[in-house]
Amino acid sequence: MPEIVMYTTGMCPYCVRAKMLLQRKGMQWEERRIDLNHGLVNEMLQRSNRRTVPQIFIGDTHVGGYDDMAELDAMGRLDPLLGLTPPPLPGDMAHTRDASEDAPT
Repeated sequence: MPEIVMYTTGMCPYCVRAKMLLQRKGMQWEERRIDLNHGLVNEMLQRSNRRTVPQIFIGDTHVGGYDDMAELDAMGRLDPLLGLTPPPLPGDMAHTRDASEDAPT
């Protein structure tokens, strides 16, 4: 399982949602509270180039905030990033031809 780091504050509803999503998936993470350690603000800014929380990192991948992570989940791309399922094979996303593509022009 990859290391998950989440920069948060104590009163952030999106931070709570992000933690709930990861918890439902059985994941553990390191929470870095920028409201309790202001030195972490600069660290978060350097890593993410964003000022809002949460900022979520899965391994070396900067996922972004809760909305970004929820979108990855909806697209089926979060579980492979978390190591819960294997990544899709290149042929799994192959383009299927539409009948209109076969019609002569």
